[in-house]
Amino acid sequence: MKTLNCLLLVILVLSFGSGCTENQDQLSDNEEPTKINTTKPKDQSLSNQAKDFAIDKDEITDVKAVNTDNDLLLAIKVGQFERFQIKSIEKKVKSDLGKKYPNTTVEVSTDQKIIWELGTLEEKLQKDKIKMKELKEDIKRIKDLMKEKT
Repeated sequence: MKTLNCLLLVILVLSFGSGCTENQDQLSDNEEPTKINTTKPKDQSLSNQAKDFAIDKDEITDVKAVNTDNDLLLAIKVGQFERFQIKSIEKKVKSDLGKKYPNTTVEVSTDQKIIWELGTLEEKLQKDKIKMKELKEDIKRIKDLMKEKT
């Protein structure tokens, strides 16, 4: 019985300790979002500029972005306390980027699935393991996911 109580105490302490760790997904103050280095026709300089623009906002902690010639998809994470204004932050970022890039269709999301999908696509682009046709198909699929309301 004594051993069981000690074991439960150890499990309880470990579970509280693991819940108090800092979120590893968030960027630290001196860390910048990953830049995607690709060449034509998959040039990602527009998405890199959009990342720099978005990450400069205090309420945004992480950003993922991918672009084609006509589309820019951006996924943002906001800080814990800013979650109450998540829709207004999303709308403001989309509006600002739309004004900054008027010839580009800008889509912004705070959905965790979209963040993950764009992160995966960024990795493929960084490793140059995707063709332009696949990139356009993936962007179309992610845009469809963004439009879904669950």
